[in-house]
Amino acid sequence: MSFGARVEIRLDALKHNFEVLQGTVPGSRVMVAVKANAYGHGLVTVSRALAHHADAFAVARLSEALRLREAGIEKTIVLLGGVTNRDELALAVTHCCALVIHSEYQVALLEATKTVPVYVWLKIDTGMNRLGVAVEDANGLISRLRQIGCDRNLGLMTHFANADDVSDPTSKQQLQRFLELADHFDGDVSVANSAALLGWQALLNAPGMWHHTGETWIRPGLSLYGVSPLVGKTAADLNLRPVMQFESTLIAVKPVRQGDRVGYGGHWLAQHDSVLGIVAAGYGDGYSRCLPAATPLLVNGRRVPLAGVISMDLCAVDLGPNARDAVGDPVTLWGESLPVEEIAQCAATTAYPLLCGVTDREGRLS
Repeated sequence: MSFGARVEIRLDALKHNFEVLQGTVPGSRVMVAVKANAYGHGLVTVSRALAHHADAFAVARLSEALRLREAGIEKTIVLLGGVTNRDELALAVTHCCALVIHSEYQVALLEATKTVPVYVWLKIDTGMNRLGVAVEDANGLISRLRQIGCDRNLGLMTHFANADDVSDPTSKQQLQRFLELADHFDGDVSVANSAALLGWQALLNAPGMWHHTGETWIRPGLSLYGVSPLVGKTAADLNLRPVMQFESTLIAVKPVRQGDRVGYGGHWLAQHDSVLGIVAAGYGDGYSRCLPAATPLLVNGRRVPLAGVISMDLCAVDLGPNARDAVGDPVTLWGESLPVEEIAQCAATTAYPLLCGVTDREGRLS
């Protein structure tokens, strides 16, 4: 067994979270977001685990879709960024990828090549101001897509900008703009990412909300991996279980005297005589250098603070003056009993970059 930082992917927790999210909008179909290496959890591992549960998998780039096809994943794969040229379009069609169309340029590309993908999602910009076509341009583009044969294989999609904050009215405003376009639309619709599913469930399920004639699709991402997408809510509050267990080991234990400095730059100063533990985990493993001193870790299940700057392969913790911890004892960086959301708060960031930054240096268990 390696003493280095390692990741365990808990597939039972993944399937539990899937069931919780699937139940938020009864009768909906589920497009699972596995982009960015499944938020750091392993693109192929997660997709294989949910191959008999999900209705489709969503990726950001064509390279991710090709990896899934090479791994034997046969379910629909949705390219959230679509394609930008004829070569990408040809590959996407060859591998039966559904395309998100978010610009007039992409519609023109389909027209010029006389290409009809297996499925097309027209993305509507209702206020995110990132990818998507303007609401006022949508009907014209819908007509053009139908003229080239995208008819029964055409859906509408949008993305909420502030759904993580249930006190912010922006999501309701965005949904209203989308409904004005999608009302009685002859096809599928998709609006709900993790935050929308868990923060706006009552609104999404309100009687008379939907009048389109196709299916309603949900798009869980972060929450699927057992992380709360909502401000002020923990994963446990939402009945979600962490999928990633990020762990390491103590490889040294040594005394430190009051006034001793620790780590690069000597920024951490021992306030009293104590015992220092050296953990085999650093930014080379994805344990971010942005995490400040006092960030909690678990050593033998006990909370201890980070001491000093994180190195490439190592970090130090203050075990306390009466510590009895020893070389080889287990360390939890985040996971069960130490939510990654809490660690992210220490670095004034979100869980996304921490999860996506974890490396495969020591391989993974699942």
